[in-house]
Amino acid sequence: MDQGNTAFVLISAALVLLMTPGLAFFYGGMVKAKSVVSMMMLSFGSLGLIGVLWVLYGYAIAFANGGSKTFYGIDGVFGIDTSFIGLGAQVEDALAPTGNFPTLAFVAFQATFAIITVALISGAIADRAKFGAWMVFAGIWATLVYFPVANWVFNFTLDKDLKVVDGGWIVNTIGAIDFAGGTAVHINAGAAGLALAIVLGKRFGFSKGIMQPHNVPLTLLGTALLWFGWFGFNAGSEVAADGVASLAFINTMAAPAAAMMGWILIEKLKHGKATSIGAASGAVAGLVAITPACASLTPLWAMVLGVLAGILCALAVDLKFKFGFDDSLDVVGIHLVGGIVGTLFIGFVGTGVGLLQTGSWHQLAAQAIGAFSVLFYSFTLSLIIGFAIEKTIGFRVKAEDEIAGIDTVVHGEEAYAFGADRG
Repeated sequence: MDQGNTAFVLISAALVLLMTPGLAFFYGGMVKAKSVVSMMMLSFGSLGLIGVLWVLYGYAIAFANGGSKTFYGIDGVFGIDTSFIGLGAQVEDALAPTGNFPTLAFVAFQATFAIITVALISGAIADRAKFGAWMVFAGIWATLVYFPVANWVFNFTLDKDLKVVDGGWIVNTIGAIDFAGGTAVHINAGAAGLALAIVLGKRFGFSKGIMQPHNVPLTLLGTALLWFGWFGFNAGSEVAADGVASLAFINTMAAPAAAMMGWILIEKLKHGKATSIGAASGAVAGLVAITPACASLTPLWAMVLGVLAGILCALAVDLKFKFGFDDSLDVVGIHLVGGIVGTLFIGFVGTGVGLLQTGSWHQLAAQAIGAFSVLFYSFTLSLIIGFAIEKTIGFRVKAEDEIAGIDTVVHGEEAYAFGADRG
């Protein structure tokens, strides 16, 4: 066992776990003051629920291998390895590791991906979702959507030449590249966010400028925590402290920095002012875009991708006004669009595989098939799950609660206590 790589994987897992509270701050600052507790609880609820499901059976689905005698299902598509339920086999390996690091360290790392993917969706339904309904959705969605998609993308075996020889159909059958989760995390969550925005409908008074962020510093703090954690997200996906991890690390600095510049440039040209929320959103858009491509681009190309993502995502956030879906905190504009841009960009300029270097459209086609397959699957299942919940237990709070702010009604708490008698 390599103790250095073990430490690297465990530290990366801790960094990625920090991203979910960071996301809670990022989202919490952008809603109204009377909904901030509700907004943040959607992230913390995801952390609790998905953490439990991952140990119980999530890993058993996401990393089931058809070659195992305890596997049941269709290899590379959907199945479960019963020996992984409750992580029994992984605990045995941790006591006597057979690889460079205990499998349990990788289990922990991948758990944090599952948690934040679910939490990302919540930004699309800010200010109007029931907490209980959200938790039901999160559990079903993780089981039917995230865990299988993670198998398609993250579950693979390499040969001695580092070629994929077995695994989920997106990486093994069509050969798409997704180093850290552009498809499994961001396109997946963005498509689900779009579906839920349709299910829950528009907030009252939906229009441009409907809601200004109630606490800009809170959102900037969330951005900082997200960016910090993202180094574990991307570099940690190499699961080794080596040169590839170093490349992923520098690209995770370069792309969002460039994306921030691209976003605020668009703001300046369109509105005459570059805002701090725009800078924060631009950084996140760049982080999203570089996620699948962080090990496939040179730093210069990473910055090109960043600028492109910043500009396109800044323009894409206005699509909700054109098409009439209320994606409250721009999950679609940032995560769905940014994930698609980053995934397809590999097909154009990816080192050794892109159209620019090889003259072949093969990789671009593989990237497109992977991206849009996940988009379609996630959107369709999310729409079905969301409508089922809305028609049974109800997904949206009462109109009067939404207008007043849902913190006290749903959670019996307030984010801010004003007045001398309450301090």
